[in-house]
Amino acid sequence: MESTQEIPHRVLELFSGIGGMRMALEHTGKAFTIECAIDVNPIANAVYSHNFGDKIVRNGNILSLNAEKISKLNVNTILMSPPCQPFTRNGKFNDINDRRTDPFRHICDLLDKIPLVNFILMENVKGFEKSQACQMYKTRLEEAGFHYQEYIVSPHQLGVPNTRHRYYCVAKRKETDFKWKSEAIILQQQDTRSDEQINIGAIVEQHLEDSELYALKSAALLKHLPLMDVCTPESTNSMCFTKAYTHYAEGTGSVFCPLPKEEFDKIYSSAMNADDDDRKLALLQELRVRYFTPKEVARLMSFPNHFTFPDNVTNKQRYRTLGNSINVLVVGVLLQEL
Repeated sequence: MESTQEIPHRVLELFSGIGGMRMALEHTGKAFTIECAIDVNPIANAVYSHNFGDKIVRNGNILSLNAEKISKLNVNTILMSPPCQPFTRNGKFNDINDRRTDPFRHICDLLDKIPLVNFILMENVKGFEKSQACQMYKTRLEEAGFHYQEYIVSPHQLGVPNTRHRYYCVAKRKETDFKWKSEAIILQQQDTRSDEQINIGAIVEQHLEDSELYALKSAALLKHLPLMDVCTPESTNSMCFTKAYTHYAEGTGSVFCPLPKEEFDKIYSSAMNADDDDRKLALLQELRVRYFTPKEVARLMSFPNHFTFPDNVTNKQRYRTLGNSINVLVVGVLLQEL
């Protein structure tokens, strides 16, 4: 009698970070084994090991991989989220001339030498799709016998109260059809989640014991608050959180006010019309505006509640590793193509 048990996907997780891709696999409910996860960041690797209790993740330079080593792992699936800095404004858009693309370029050179691999998902920052690196990747995929679908998706399209547009490329061997057209998979998810819009109040920790630790300091309230995106409990969206969150006040992610929006607007308006800075500051402090905690940022990136950080990882390190990670729900949806 034939077994109907699903054969586990054998996965190589590159640029594995804190394990977002692995958690996205868990989200799908599909059977899988991570044969190897590789990252050069020891903090991210410590977080990965802390959550998964195994020795599969290793500190390693992807440039040391070759086709023989990948073949010995007997993997059929590659998930990867290469460094995005070469494709961002702060990274000066140096594209393939940025040495940080070397590991990704190395993987591109191996694609036609790893015939056992039949599925690849790659994530990067929005804007990557216009890069030389992207064109090179797609050319190498085709030369190696893959076809692919491309996506620009943000979790807010799937009911998550966070905007984080990212580029995704899902590649399969040409003899394997895609289950969905690229736009259909997202539309189908939107239809099934149309009544599942979550607000910020459902994300934040209701009784935060150390809220003062995350409170905006007086200087930030006076100088930066007018330029910051402030969420209240009823808000249904937040800005993309970057690895510089809390280090730079503007453009790195939203902040939270526990008051209802109507009350926030009233107090904020009074503060902006105050006669002097002392009165203005006193009113702004009534708003109790604070940064989102790392746990809350993780929730906005759809990490499950059982995801935690080791105690010895600082908040700064937590924000940095989260800013470099992926949205678990979005990748989980795209991994339905497995």
